[in-house]
Amino acid sequence: MVQNRGKALIEIWLVSTKLGLTSFGGPIAHLGYYHEEYVRRRKWLDEKSYADLVALCQFLPGPASSQVGIGIGVMRGGLLGGILAFLGFTAPSAIALILFALLMQGFDVSGAGWIHGLKIVAVAVVAHAILGMAQKLTPDVTTKTIALFAVVGTLLLPGAFTQVGVILLAAAAGLFLFKNTKADQAGEPDLQFPISKRFAAACLILFFGLLFALPLLREVMASGWLAMFDSFYRSGSLVFGGGHVVLPLLEREVVPTGWLSKEEFLAGYGAAQAVPGPLFTFGSYIGGVINGWQGGLIATAAIFLPAFLLVLGTLPFWNTLRRNPKIKGALVGVNAAVVGLLISAFYNPIWTSSILRPADFALAAILFSMLAYWKLPPWVVVVAGAVSGSLLALI
Repeated sequence: MVQNRGKALIEIWLVSTKLGLTSFGGPIAHLGYYHEEYVRRRKWLDEKSYADLVALCQFLPGPASSQVGIGIGVMRGGLLGGILAFLGFTAPSAIALILFALLMQGFDVSGAGWIHGLKIVAVAVVAHAILGMAQKLTPDVTTKTIALFAVVGTLLLPGAFTQVGVILLAAAAGLFLFKNTKADQAGEPDLQFPISKRFAAACLILFFGLLFALPLLREVMASGWLAMFDSFYRSGSLVFGGGHVVLPLLEREVVPTGWLSKEEFLAGYGAAQAVPGPLFTFGSYIGGVINGWQGGLIATAAIFLPAFLLVLGTLPFWNTLRRNPKIKGALVGVNAAVVGLLISAFYNPIWTSSILRPADFALAAILFSMLAYWKLPPWVVVVAGAVSGSLLALI
């Protein structure tokens, strides 16, 4: 238990806000930043607990990196800790994109040198995270083989359904190959979730209730605000595979209805790539274009609400599941597959969109060394990458 709750909540908010201001590179990179900050530096949870939390969030629809952050906040400071962790990580990009929607529509920064430098930072961060997780989660030939099949499968058949399928197959393989895995008796602490199972069940009921009730209410009430809330809530509820997958769902909701033009939609996507934090805050931009800053706030709440309800609804049952010998065997397979998914995502899109010439690789090597060997803080690496990217653009 955390002794000083008030101090812990302030720390959660400050650390998550720092991550929200510096975590560039998309959901896979976010998991790397989390790993560096929460596991390596602050030791709020161990490698296995972090991997289990990531595995759980991979099973759930929604933005996995945001859900992992919420889960860590809940473990550290209860429900309020989860809320503060979410707000700290999400608010910087949400505010930036709402302001962009109001003041800078059409401004394109996709070709800026400092943006490219931040992409190379993501290469260094993810490489560091993969090495650390692989050492812990793929210690033998069997787990390495599962990770290899996850890499091959997701590279040859990219897509959200492939990722979910790989995780399910890895769970089945782990259930069979590691069926003699014993429940932990000592040494591996329970994940602490200071919320009740009754509250968790209520969150799950609310999640499904809103998913089915909102479309009906939308037809009956004919409210523009309710229609917007329904569109964003449904988009956030049906996404597997990360923030990029939400883009076609959102486009189908807002462009044909005339809420946004195709050009406005693409301009917002470019801006979303330029800011740190979760890509789901692209919804903040769309809401801002539709109904000003109020629309931006409503859209942000609606698109993230499903993720919040799902993670709160499943966390209290997680210790029971992970302590079961059969479930533990399945988790061994899932954790190995997560390493494979990280390696796959490291190659495409992170590596392929970032390392375009020898100078890029040289910068990535320097940034990786700053993080892994010189033990410099991540924010220093981020600043160095942005400045170096700007300089490389002049060469």
